[in-house]
Amino acid sequence: MVKDRVSEADRLELRTLRQDEWDIWYETLIRAFGGVAEAAEERELWKALTEADRSVGVWDGAACVGTAGTFSFRLTVPGGAAVSAAGVTMVSVAATHRRRGVLTSMMRRQLDDVRAWGRPLAVLTASEPAIYGRFGYGVGSYQVSAEIDTARVTLSAPPGTDDVRLRYAVPADVLDACEAVYARRVPGRPGMIARLPGWERIGLLDPESDREGASPLQCVLAERDGEVVGYARFSVKPEWDGNGPSGAVLLRDVQSLDPAAEAALWRFLFGIDLTSKVKVWSRPVDEAWQHQVSDIRRCGIRVKDSLHVRLVDVGAALEARTYQAPVDVVFEVTDDFCPWNTGRWRLTGDAKGASCEQTTDPADLALSVRELGAAYLGGVTFAALGGAGRVRELRQGALAEASVGFASTVAPWLPHGF
Repeated sequence: MVKDRVSEADRLELRTLRQDEWDIWYETLIRAFGGVAEAAEERELWKALTEADRSVGVWDGAACVGTAGTFSFRLTVPGGAAVSAAGVTMVSVAATHRRRGVLTSMMRRQLDDVRAWGRPLAVLTASEPAIYGRFGYGVGSYQVSAEIDTARVTLSAPPGTDDVRLRYAVPADVLDACEAVYARRVPGRPGMIARLPGWERIGLLDPESDREGASPLQCVLAERDGEVVGYARFSVKPEWDGNGPSGAVLLRDVQSLDPAAEAALWRFLFGIDLTSKVKVWSRPVDEAWQHQVSDIRRCGIRVKDSLHVRLVDVGAALEARTYQAPVDVVFEVTDDFCPWNTGRWRLTGDAKGASCEQTTDPADLALSVRELGAAYLGGVTFAALGGAGRVRELRQGALAEASVGFASTVAPWLPHGF
């Protein structure tokens, strides 16, 4: 077993997690996030999904004082390829051991491991976004939350919507059909995760203790000519006020294979009896319903960061995706945390493929690896980063060229947390 010393003075030991240590390790994580125990079914699922040999803990004697895990993912990038990525997760430091370099040591070990495993990318979702920039992560995708006033907002639907048949189904009974729809969606949007066995259970988690008065999880399938072309998972929270029913539809997930099926599902959600709002979390920033509603102001839209992206191997990562317009640009990259990325990289690519190699040619753009991560999935432009002072243009026109080439026709989106 590999062992590293975080601090000899503090007698802290950083090591790979053993399976029989998982409960202690996980309790450290739970305490760091407030100490409220999860439902047994949720805890059991995370235990089953944890890759112990890809996880580390920091120990002070018998006490676990730091946790960090990694999931093995295949992440969609612009062009549709599924790229090997490390999903960084379950990161915590005990409040008794702050300011001792525990987090930095775990991030150092993780990224060294990810490089050794041959994965060009690391990704995470951040409980506190300010933390991870210093380790080279940039915000690569955003998500929309909304509270739609369906008593006042209507939804227009495209032709063919009325040809879609909807029916209720028990969520667990139609899991395979829903996963088949999801799998067909994955290549079409950067930031989506190809779910490995076991991850399909995430969509069915429904502890009664977490419902806060809402119904058990419900599912509606969209079908055309006997084929499942979409689904929605949701619950309903009944509410009443002096004017009558004012319940809420709590959307968990909706996926579809075509615009008509998507509109049919959203129209259904808008029209559930005894409800007057649809509450939405973690949806794509460019989803069609935002352009179909009659009054966007009554939708309470909020945008926040979602997936944070880190290029562990700059060359391999930039070669793994395609570019919607030809690019030929030399990046001057700084990466204090992963110095093997520091230097000049010439990227040449188009919609068919790309190459990226280290070079001594003059640089066109100067930036840190954090900005590369932000722009990598195509949802953030180099022009915007340049306007923020985070990218320097050294050759006139290079910002525009890179911005157009890196852009994605659909916004990147992470469908669920990890």
